[in-house]
Amino acid sequence: MIYSILLTKFTNFGLLNICIKKIRVTTISEITERLKFRNMNNNNPLEKGLLNTEIIRSRRSIFPHSYTDKKIPKALIEEFLENANHAPTHRLTEPWRFKVITGEKLGALGDLLASLYKEKVSEEKFSEMKYKKTAQKPRQSSHVIAICMERDAEERIPEWEEIAATSMAVQNIWLSASAYGIGAYWSSPSIVSSLACHHFLNLGKGQRCLGFLFMGYHKAPEQASTRTPIQEKTEWL
Repeated sequence: MIYSILLTKFTNFGLLNICIKKIRVTTISEITERLKFRNMNNNNPLEKGLLNTEIIRSRRSIFPHSYTDKKIPKALIEEFLENANHAPTHRLTEPWRFKVITGEKLGALGDLLASLYKEKVSEEKFSEMKYKKTAQKPRQSSHVIAICMERDAEERIPEWEEIAATSMAVQNIWLSASAYGIGAYWSSPSIVSSLACHHFLNLGKGQRCLGFLFMGYHKAPEQASTRTPIQEKTEWL
């Protein structure tokens, strides 16, 4: 089933009304063209700024146990990834790499993560509940995106900048998903550096996994922001 995204003009300064209708679209580029058309006809800086602020401030970590059985359309996942591809990148190294896990592979990922947890933790610290929860997380998700980074072969910039660029790409995905009412949660268990995980993701030379982005439509209630005031973290010089 192929979806087309119809973005309607938002109201109440910053609230985005999104209507997804079942009309046939042949390629993801058609969605991109619709977005371009909307931008051409909505150049009000105030509205754009308020919409951007609304999306950023309403983003939350939504955990897999709150996800529903509804699957995210492939066209949306592709659009999120395209948005990720527009993240800032020093020297244009574009270090982000993504592995999209769906279908039967979700169960395989859950079994792998659970077995790696059991292997690593001591018998005294092993938790049967955590073992089962680890196995279920991918199965509860519509999609899981493995967040990977490919180091610049010439190492022209520090590794932390590559990691930072990849993180900004993930933020683009997360904000995009949030705008469509899709929950996401970035998990970075230590086992992502294991050889078994490396093989499962078919990582290439110079690539490493930084964690998993679990995604799904959800039934979680609205959550208030818990941030402390920015004034406590800012010094004007």
